[in-house]
Amino acid sequence: MNMQLIREQFPILHQDINGHPLIYLDSAASSQKPRSVIDAVKRYYEWDNANVHRGVHTLGSRATDAYEGAREKVAKFINAASTQEIIFTRGATTSLNLVASGYARAVCGEGDEIVITPMEHHANLIPWQQAAKATGATLKYIPLQPDGTITIEDVEKTVTDRTKIVSVTHVSNVLGVINPIKEIAAIAHRHGAVMVVDGAQSAPHMAVDVRNLDCDFYAFSGHKMCAPTGIGVLYGKKALLDGMEPIEFGGEMIDHVDLQDATWKELPWKFEGGTPIIAGAVGLGAAIDFLTEIGMDAIEQHEHKLTAYAYDRLSTLDGITIYGPQQNRSGLVTFNLGEVHPHDVATVLDTKGIAVRAGHHCCQPLMRWLNVSSTARASFYLYNTEEDVDRLVDALQETREFFGYAIG
Repeated sequence: MNMQLIREQFPILHQDINGHPLIYLDSAASSQKPRSVIDAVKRYYEWDNANVHRGVHTLGSRATDAYEGAREKVAKFINAASTQEIIFTRGATTSLNLVASGYARAVCGEGDEIVITPMEHHANLIPWQQAAKATGATLKYIPLQPDGTITIEDVEKTVTDRTKIVSVTHVSNVLGVINPIKEIAAIAHRHGAVMVVDGAQSAPHMAVDVRNLDCDFYAFSGHKMCAPTGIGVLYGKKALLDGMEPIEFGGEMIDHVDLQDATWKELPWKFEGGTPIIAGAVGLGAAIDFLTEIGMDAIEQHEHKLTAYAYDRLSTLDGITIYGPQQNRSGLVTFNLGEVHPHDVATVLDTKGIAVRAGHHCCQPLMRWLNVSSTARASFYLYNTEEDVDRLVDALQETREFFGYAIG
């Protein structure tokens, strides 16, 4: 990968923050956008802006082509069998809620089980809590090992013939753990359950093949993979989506309406009521073009090398605690620096132009499992370099010296 060429394509990176060149280490929360994506959205609004599917005029036709063209790019990007299996949503959160409300509440009942893990983002935890409460199902958790990983043996013990749904993050947004989704899906299917995957932290960083994983639903967000905010995807196997009822009703998703009843359009449009996020879809299509041109394998290899370098460099700091396994992790490192509050760490780093995340990362149950209230997190993407990591380590060393009394 030509890092100089890649970084040149991200305008936001070329600025100073508090008198220092910006080092952006918060891509797990939201990635930056390349010029090609910004230009694609701008071009849509300047030349093609119109509602999709309904109009016969030229702008409507161009907007529809762009919107549905983006769907085709998504299907190819994750190797879906058909564009009918690609539902555009507001993001991974909306996608997971759609499955929890539109599928789980229809198939679960008293005595059934929904299985997740303690490492889940709230977006892949609270919807299942609510579905369990609404249906009488039991919410079960695959236990974590001391390093935050899960074992196939524990999956086997947790999933039973009463399990209807297994929902697991592909990559933890705190621990960096890469979970064995294909193996978990095989166990779920053996017991007659469906496999749901939160792919928010995997789709931007590695090649994803939903047919190879054999997952039944897969959710991800555009804004973490160089696309605009407000656009996301739910992949679902066609047979399952066909059997689901929509949870939003209105224009565009209907086939026939009379005074007492209505029928729905075919997939994927029955789940896309109202005016969709057209510009967001256009931007997502452009982001997929950008990432595909670089190559997802190359991006994964770059991040794997960079994360290993960051783990090693950070480990040299006195008083630091790094969470999650050293091996088999994606592009982030979550840590605490002695007794210094993560918000103080992040604030000091910001004065040096370094952007990291601090807090519970929408994973409060996992924070309690780690026996902390919050952590700091540095997350990497294709535009980050070893020099970024070096500046982070140097700044943390200065932070450590400043708060020396709290390190011990």
